[in-house]
Amino acid sequence: MKYFGTDGFRGEAGRVLTADHAYKIGRYLGWYYNQNHKGRIVIGKDTRRSSYMFEYSLVAGIIASGSNAYLLHVTTTPSVAYVVRTEDFDCGVMVSASHNPYYDNGIKIMDGNGHKMAASVEEEIERYIDGEIDELPFATGEDVGIATDYAIGRNRYIGYLISLATRSYSGKRIGLDCSNGSSFNIAKSVFDALGAKTYAVATEPNGLNINKDCGSTHIENLQKLVKEKELDAGFAFDGDADRCIAVDNNGEIIDGDYIIYICGKYLKKHGRLDGNHVVATVMSNLGFFKACDKAGIEYDVTTVGDKYVNEDMVKNGYVIGGEQSGHIIFSRHATTGDGILTAIMMMEVMLEEKMSLSDLASGMKKYPQLLKNVRVTDKAAVMNNAAVKACEEDIAAQLGDDGRLLLRESGTEPVIRVMVEATTDAICEKYVNQMIDVIKAEGLA
Repeated sequence: MKYFGTDGFRGEAGRVLTADHAYKIGRYLGWYYNQNHKGRIVIGKDTRRSSYMFEYSLVAGIIASGSNAYLLHVTTTPSVAYVVRTEDFDCGVMVSASHNPYYDNGIKIMDGNGHKMAASVEEEIERYIDGEIDELPFATGEDVGIATDYAIGRNRYIGYLISLATRSYSGKRIGLDCSNGSSFNIAKSVFDALGAKTYAVATEPNGLNINKDCGSTHIENLQKLVKEKELDAGFAFDGDADRCIAVDNNGEIIDGDYIIYICGKYLKKHGRLDGNHVVATVMSNLGFFKACDKAGIEYDVTTVGDKYVNEDMVKNGYVIGGEQSGHIIFSRHATTGDGILTAIMMMEVMLEEKMSLSDLASGMKKYPQLLKNVRVTDKAAVMNNAAVKACEEDIAAQLGDDGRLLLRESGTEPVIRVMVEATTDAICEKYVNQMIDVIKAEGLA
């Protein structure tokens, strides 16, 4: 599609994504859900300065088409998904560019079940934006929509998160990095209510500092906090809090692969791992797959993107899946990745098993990994090139069961990603460079 990718319509605010785009998205959604009843659309936003601009533009479009808009204000992406599916809304919209810098923004659309909007609807929105379908009628008189403050929805979501904990966190010392984003006014409230001694950082958003040297993409801040304060664990979120990366009691990073392994193993032990399956992506570490094999846990592997992880989980009825980046879906409790929920699930395992996070993670050993990007003239030509395929087969044979090579096309750039996992950094470097040399020798770079 032209505008919408796997994670909504995203780009630099005011350039790639404009207020006019937001208005037209609101116009289409307001019209689409106002056919047989008064449409009800709920909107959330993160802390970016431009989020206010897009929020108001969406509202203008929605009510101009006759639907009603309900404003959660600054909140997390998973909270929008929760409110949509539990409070009879037709649609949810989140204004956020997730882990991107402040000058980017995005618009994510969810259906009435809290799942990402069907591609067919997004395609029609794109056609409307580009003027390829007739102008939509404006509501008039008493048919004009209403905009309503709906902060109560965010409060109900906070209550829901608290209700998921089965025991007190009293005595636990926990660090939180809120990324100066959506979780700044939610995460600490939840952990405090559950009894933890909570140390929170990056909780002073100013519209320009979201994700800046903080959050799940700059985990070194949380590592420092955990070590200095001698905490039991730490959890870092991204800008819209749909991701979580943890730090154990020794200050070591516990990424999404570790989280799926730890929680999957715990669920299997207690008979709650439906289908005995977890879902991961092709970018998950080889050590993750080997640890799952050892634990007797089966796995499905999808292409990169939480959308594809969720589709596999819904299709097969699986209860946990996610990405190395920390986007983890617990389908019994949510329809999208939820960073704060993920932290709560990790706390549940720690408390019930009476084990430290470092001990829980000890059954999995990550393999060294190296990824390099090669800018190419034709991605398909690289993937179908005979010399590239021969090199791929040769490297796979050399690595055997102790490593792997992955060639992957970028979904947004003319780039091929070359990734190798092996037992040492030197071996990774050797084979990544070998593959890149072949791509260059074939005149494809």
